[in-house]
Amino acid sequence: MSHIGETTNIKNSSFITHGVPLHGVKIVPLKKHNDERGFFMEVFQEYWDGPIDPVQWSVVQSQKNVLRGPHIHLEHDEYIAALSGHVHVGLRDVRPDSPTRDCSCMIELSGENPAAVLFPVGMVHGWYFSEDTVHLQAVSESYRDYHPRDNFGCHWSDPELDLPWPCTDPIVANRADTFPPLSELVAKIYPEESPVIV
Repeated sequence: MSHIGETTNIKNSSFITHGVPLHGVKIVPLKKHNDERGFFMEVFQEYWDGPIDPVQWSVVQSQKNVLRGPHIHLEHDEYIAALSGHVHVGLRDVRPDSPTRDCSCMIELSGENPAAVLFPVGMVHGWYFSEDTVHLQAVSESYRDYHPRDNFGCHWSDPELDLPWPCTDPIVANRADTFPPLSELVAKIYPEESPVIV
């Protein structure tokens, strides 16, 4: 019998709906302990040995058909868990030294079947909400300390992402509408990896 916060290897997880397991990504099922008063649920434990040492936690509300991102950060790791509703977490590994470089993964989280996704720097990531949703988000660097050089993104509909978002016309931020294609993003953040044209 599993205990609260027992980690599950992502490759064995039923939460994945598309793609392959990505190196360094963890899914942790969150167990609700119900009684007549309500429920208790742990959402983070240090012993999970995940890729994040969180310094800030946020609660985010999103309307149905909202897509946030996709973004990428090179200076902080992240965590996401749905508290209510339904969220599709899209990840694309662009880390030059990763064994799963250029691979993608789509993970479904919901309030009814709670789990946390923890992932390291160098992952292009976005969230699509197919229902009104409240999610918990953590980062290993305070938003106050964010720097423009570490807040990039690419266009959500780029086929190279290999992320089958379950939408055709999502609600996105104005800035996200102007994000470049994935190839341009990768060339910008990893210029030493870009091919040399002679």
